[in-house]
Amino acid sequence: MHSTDPTGDEAEGRGNQLTTGPRLRGRDREIAAAREALDVVRGGRGACVVVEGAPGVGKSRFLAELDRMARRFGFDVVSVRADELDQYAAGAALQSALHSSGGSERAPAAADDQRLRLLDSITDALEDKAQRAPVAVLVDDAQWVDPATLYALRTLPGRLAASRILWVLAVRSETERPTVARVREDLDRLGARWLTLGPLPQRELQHIAADVLGARPSPALAGLLRGVAGNPFLAIELMRAFAGTDAVKAEAGVASLLHEGIPLGFRQSVAARLDRLPEDAVRLLQIGSVLGREFDLGTAARMLGRQVGSLLSGVEAALNAGLLSADGPRLAFRHDIARQAVHDNLPLAVRTALHREAAESLRGTGARPAEVAWHVVMSGGPVDDEAVTTMTTAVRDMSPSAPDAAADLAQRIAGLLPPHDQRRITLLTEAAEYLGRTRRVHEALDLVDATLPEGLEPLQEARLRLVAAEIHQASGDDAAAMTHLQKALGLPGLPSDLHVRLRKTKATGHVYLGDVTAAEQTGAGLVEASYHSDDPAVVVSAMVFQSQADFYRGHLDSALELAEEATRRAGAQSAALYLRPPRIPALWLGTVLTVTDRLADTERILREGQREAEALGLGWSLPHWHAARACALLEQGALDDAAVEAEAGLMVADELEVTPVNPQARSVLALVEVRRGDLAKAGDHLRAAETGAGKRAQRYGPWVSLARACLADAEGEDGEAAAALEAGFAGHEPTRLLALAPSHWPTIVRIALGGEDRSLGQAVSGALRGLTVQNETRQIIGAVRAHVDGLLHRDPRALETAITGYRSTGRPLVLAAACEDLGELLAESADATRAVPYFEEAGRLASAAGAGRDQERIRRRLRRLGVRTAPVRSASAGPQGWGDLTESEQKLIPLVVEGLTNRAIADRLYVSVHTVNTHMKHIFAKLGINSRVELTRLAIEGGVGAADDD
Repeated sequence: MHSTDPTGDEAEGRGNQLTTGPRLRGRDREIAAAREALDVVRGGRGACVVVEGAPGVGKSRFLAELDRMARRFGFDVVSVRADELDQYAAGAALQSALHSSGGSERAPAAADDQRLRLLDSITDALEDKAQRAPVAVLVDDAQWVDPATLYALRTLPGRLAASRILWVLAVRSETERPTVARVREDLDRLGARWLTLGPLPQRELQHIAADVLGARPSPALAGLLRGVAGNPFLAIELMRAFAGTDAVKAEAGVASLLHEGIPLGFRQSVAARLDRLPEDAVRLLQIGSVLGREFDLGTAARMLGRQVGSLLSGVEAALNAGLLSADGPRLAFRHDIARQAVHDNLPLAVRTALHREAAESLRGTGARPAEVAWHVVMSGGPVDDEAVTTMTTAVRDMSPSAPDAAADLAQRIAGLLPPHDQRRITLLTEAAEYLGRTRRVHEALDLVDATLPEGLEPLQEARLRLVAAEIHQASGDDAAAMTHLQKALGLPGLPSDLHVRLRKTKATGHVYLGDVTAAEQTGAGLVEASYHSDDPAVVVSAMVFQSQADFYRGHLDSALELAEEATRRAGAQSAALYLRPPRIPALWLGTVLTVTDRLADTERILREGQREAEALGLGWSLPHWHAARACALLEQGALDDAAVEAEAGLMVADELEVTPVNPQARSVLALVEVRRGDLAKAGDHLRAAETGAGKRAQRYGPWVSLARACLADAEGEDGEAAAALEAGFAGHEPTRLLALAPSHWPTIVRIALGGEDRSLGQAVSGALRGLTVQNETRQIIGAVRAHVDGLLHRDPRALETAITGYRSTGRPLVLAAACEDLGELLAESADATRAVPYFEEAGRLASAAGAGRDQERIRRRLRRLGVRTAPVRSASAGPQGWGDLTESEQKLIPLVVEGLTNRAIADRLYVSVHTVNTHMKHIFAKLGINSRVELTRLAIEGGVGAADDD
């Protein structure tokens, strides 16, 4: 990361501020557009600008001018300039730039996927800065920036759209790097302003010539400028070739040629300037062009077989010629066009040989693996053992923050190895694993399919199939995962640790598929052996597996006991926290608690676990935490907060580029919208859930089926609603039923009876009878059983029992449903007035939960009984919709007025920062604003002050 003068002059020092050479010419329109973007950010909103153009057209010079303008307006400027070698670099230059300029830094994580932690770290630093002053993030030569910074640039402009941050990327028009193309697409969707710097007109080139020469060019000298095709860099270089020579004479303010033709110092090409340099300088520049835009003089000397001291005259000549600068600890080409010209003039055979030698030399001096890897790739192979080791290190260094780039590099290395080299298969296996963490899941599986027929050894095949199985499981295609696992377990001579991993993964697959018997058979002996392991994660994993088996068997109390012990041990042994869902102890404990009388503990357990996972950088787990919290909040009747958590989970999954949409989160959103009465939105979420479920119907099928049935029921399609539930819940085993929280079980029975499918209702009742109920689950399970019996047998007393049981469980919506169900029975009796108080209580509960459709239905029922009630309140119209804000959203506003960042608000409220991000998005939409500045102004005008310290 460094800053340069776009005219070719290296910036002074290594700081963020850009310096300049000749005055910027011919870019008035673009400067005006940049000034407009700065004004937008000064007004409180974020903005994006993408500057593109050919090499030498003045992109960097434009950024330098923008840097000066921004500082003049009081901006805090963060500058990043990439180098070609950065394409394989681990870490993020943007993160380094922020922390070196005083941004906050969070402690490093030991996680294997640090992408979300990276985003959160950069977000925190930028939000801290933006609270004090508007910020300009300037990224030059973005086509070469490291993969982690590219990932941040794709994601953060959208996440921080309401903060005072201007994002400016300068990129070459012809770049073909796929990740750069994705950045451009994402910024385009965000409404980025595109500025294309084209060739300058002749008049502006003459102004540049006058700036360099100190006098207006004569017609003859101006005529030479036509040969640079409007490229300002080449124009400057051409004029510098004349400056200080006897080829030009300045007289009466006019610079004139003293003889015809172009001097030997420049022949319409930067490369031609080498003709005037001594051989030492030429050789130095040639080696330097191979090493990169910046290069170490000692490395160049070793490659030339010389002592550093013997190159001093060559260094001086290159500096005097204006081709190199020495402002920092390394020599640097003043402009990459000059480096490319020298590099490309070398014969291909020479270039590849020099890159191979550079890789060997750099490896010997302990250079960055990414730098060595770039040279090996440029050499085109073959590669020796040490090169493979170094490049593999580069891949693994890159994988936590940029798994897609790591996968690409791993495949490139594999392509340099002989077909039967065992390291090639290892690299391809790792590439598939890394791709499986991104949206490129199909590429990962295609890679597996392409590699398997290559005659692999059993150990290689088993490892590759395990990776494929884990990818399929993460994507929800459990049947395909089981196929790979079965074939892998049939291979001979596998080491015991790999065999155990395969069996554990297969047992987990059976749990996903709902076949508890097969899961227990597969795990036979593994659980007992695991309890004797010295690895705490193995012990905890065994406990969670045992808890899951008991849970889906219906042994709820023993499942809870095991889940709590696993969570306790995980808290004492942090290594156990890195288990994958659904084996994360606290996440699983939250699921179990939802089915018990301790629903209030569920929110605490999930919130604490979610924040700990966030703090540890376990980004891959966060969509699961948010989905679990959404389900728990829905069970508690907190519709608005449930929707926020579901949306936050989807947002995090999108940022992590997780391919499968979480059908559980989408189903929760569909159920919430059905309750609210927006059936169109519910349909949109349901379609997304069904698309996301795909082959994952077994795992997430109960949620999708429930959402489909509830929407059909709301639309009056009773038969279709019942049919949507038939396949999932017709069995008398509790496995599928337990995939849902208890308040949904009576809903299944009610919809089944509405569709005249009594057998389905009886099946649910039978499954409930199969639950083993003791201390921790007696009340809720007893209430649900009574509720189901009341529906099946039209028994008012059973419904009264259910209502009494529900009152202390913290489940207002199922209590409202039981009151409404009892009201319906009583309304058909001789004394229909007995139904009124139950309908009224149901209406109050629905109103408090924000279930507008339920409330309206109950209101109509009361009217038929002659009871007048107030109409259901609709959302207030207009942009200033303060009345539309939920209680959770209202809590945030004083904290924003206080000046807290989203991270600080999350810490104050003890919630996830992604939950806060989603709340803020809703607040802006409801109030018709786009920035925190506008929100603060509206709040102060409305009499909302900062939060009290107490």
